[in-house]
Amino acid sequence: MQLDGPRALQARYANDPMVRVAVAAHSIRAVPLEHVATLATYARDRQMPFHMHVAEQRRELDECRSEYGTTPVDLLARQGILDGRFVAIHATHLTPAEIAALGAARTYIGLCRTTERDLGDGTPETAALVQAGARLCFGVDSHASGDAFEEVRAAELDMRVRAEARHVAAEAPLLLDGATRVGYQAIGFGIDWQADRVWLDAGDASIAGAGDDLLADAVIFGATPRAVDRVEVAGRVIVEGGRHVRYDEALAGFQKAIGIL
Repeated sequence: MQLDGPRALQARYANDPMVRVAVAAHSIRAVPLEHVATLATYARDRQMPFHMHVAEQRRELDECRSEYGTTPVDLLARQGILDGRFVAIHATHLTPAEIAALGAARTYIGLCRTTERDLGDGTPETAALVQAGARLCFGVDSHASGDAFEEVRAAELDMRVRAEARHVAAEAPLLLDGATRVGYQAIGFGIDWQADRVWLDAGDASIAGAGDDLLADAVIFGATPRAVDRVEVAGRVIVEGGRHVRYDEALAGFQKAIGIL
């Protein structure tokens, strides 16, 4: 298996503060196990993140059992692939032993709740994963929603519906940490998260009146994208006055792509 692609990308973006190169094998259902193992070794030797979709759908579990005699996360654990740089995307349908293995390895769990809802794939055992020692981070898969706040809060709120209880998986500070520091680590940015900034409008109706003692709760469980006033990444202003600085360009490109223009 040739791995010239990652090397070329690393060379191309070596001095770009906006880019980190990671390794991904889509899933056990899409990539032969021997290739997954090769990619995992490559990533580990170079201290790069390694992402995989795991246990996303029950059909995936059935297909993995048929081919390998076990489920995806158990298979990866047996192969020694789980470690502190492994990012398990979705991790929806897990056995208690698999949850324990992910936690013991201190893996990242990349939740994509609005996508998982949209596809009807199920709800991960978020509380058990946190208790086992896995680290939560958040992302989007199919862009079913453009609300980053909803992606984060859903890790807790969806579990409340399932458990018929309150405060099930994670309090606001842990979720906020997953959306910032942990999320950066999961994609190879390390301490760079400290230099980036998101400013929220304190007068926005979604968070107005929130005191310092409950600010994390207000942001995680109340804020909407409308509250975002300014975003700065690697010294570059991305959002100003609540509007992406390249919004008009992006909108025109979108309209062209779908045939409006």
